[in-house]
Amino acid sequence: MIIKPQKGFQEKFLSTSADIAIGGGSAGAGKTYALLLEDLRHYQNPNFGSVTFRRTSPQIRGEGGLWDTSLQIYNHVGAAPKESSLQWAFKSGAKASFRHLEYEKNVLDWQGTQLPLIKWDELTHFSANMFFYLLSRNRSTCGVKPYMRATCNPDPDSWVAEFISWWIDQDTGYPIPERDGQLRYFMRNGEEYFWGDSVAEVVKSAEAILHKYMKKSSIVKPEDFIKSLTFIHGDIYGNEELLKVNPAYLGNLISQSEAERAMLLEGNWKVRLDGHELYEYSKFKDCFTNDFDTLRGKRYLTGDIAGKGSDLFIVGFWDGFRLEDITIMEKSEGDEILDVFYDMANQYKVPQSNIAYDNDGIGQFISGFLKNAYSFVNNSKAINGENFQNLKAQCYYKSADRVNDGCIYISPLVANKMVKNKTIRQHFMREMRVIRRHKPDHDGKLCILPKEEQKAILGNSPDFMDMFMMREVFEIKPEKKVTHTRVKGIRI
Repeated sequence: MIIKPQKGFQEKFLSTSADIAIGGGSAGAGKTYALLLEDLRHYQNPNFGSVTFRRTSPQIRGEGGLWDTSLQIYNHVGAAPKESSLQWAFKSGAKASFRHLEYEKNVLDWQGTQLPLIKWDELTHFSANMFFYLLSRNRSTCGVKPYMRATCNPDPDSWVAEFISWWIDQDTGYPIPERDGQLRYFMRNGEEYFWGDSVAEVVKSAEAILHKYMKKSSIVKPEDFIKSLTFIHGDIYGNEELLKVNPAYLGNLISQSEAERAMLLEGNWKVRLDGHELYEYSKFKDCFTNDFDTLRGKRYLTGDIAGKGSDLFIVGFWDGFRLEDITIMEKSEGDEILDVFYDMANQYKVPQSNIAYDNDGIGQFISGFLKNAYSFVNNSKAINGENFQNLKAQCYYKSADRVNDGCIYISPLVANKMVKNKTIRQHFMREMRVIRRHKPDHDGKLCILPKEEQKAILGNSPDFMDMFMMREVFEIKPEKKVTHTRVKGIRI
């Protein structure tokens, strides 16, 4: 019997020279099979050993899972299975083990080990800490250069999505075909990454960091700190064996909803399926093409205020429900914040009563200067007694309804501006994914995901989306009543 990878994804995944290769894509691409074939490269090396991780033990033993798939492969090269310990012993003495890594503390079980090949089935189920700690165990004395292989399905909320972002179109969520399988190089220093298209490029950008470590050793070279990484996309169309045996499976994927089809069939990294998202992915994308004059109306400014921290100070100009211009500052003083509001209000003829700014933190400083503007307090009570945890949740739910109804436009002037090496369109599409329903509070009021959890996912505050949702406050706040009195017959 001949055991070999199928053409396309499996061949590409098994032929890459990358130190770390991640195979991701749609359901039914044959990713797990390819992952297990990797061991056959070394099964005649008596000192070789590999470990394949899943998050829990039942995921290894489950019907059609890792262990079942390994039975289809390793039996044919004379390996002996030990199901009790989830290990295969090859005739040469080489071993292939399957282990679970359920809790963060479990990484310490691998202290002192040497693992020439480490494999991850469903990498997005593991934390970055687990992955990089085990990378420190990825070493070898058996003649095999240490390396890692991993497979996964798309998960926009995972650390993996950010790790492989260079290979993914950040606007559409789909893999970039011309980058598929290309190698990039990186060095990780704590939470900081240095990236480049070559080893030399990374060495140059991380020169100061490397110098600190290099001076302690005359043996280690700068390139020893650099790892190569690649991402390879797979889909069901390349798994001809599956389609021969079960052609109806493709029909099962096609029959799913638009979002499920985009993720499970087409490998989209920006779609989520848990039903907790407020903004529909495809509807938010429509914001960049909803160029309708009917959305024009009264003029407003909304501002998310930040000082000298990591957050951004952002003010957007709205013509009705058309976001037509935006000003962003990474570092800002109180007087600079006021100047932005004054300048934009004058430029676009926005009355002060049509300005909203968040009054948390430094925003309290400007309240004395923009006396007629709306001071937006995130945790204040929902307006009109509606069933929301606070004003912020109320505005986000209302904003999502408006977006999902196709009633907001973001102009190219805004969408195409570059901020921190990304377009504002990319910032919006990245941030909108953390605006999610959260369990109701003890009073049964509707909530959104807490700010600290949003920041844990993004690595920063969703500043663009906070500015964006504030537009809704003008639709729900009660209008100020104008009182009139008469003095000697004159109406005032």
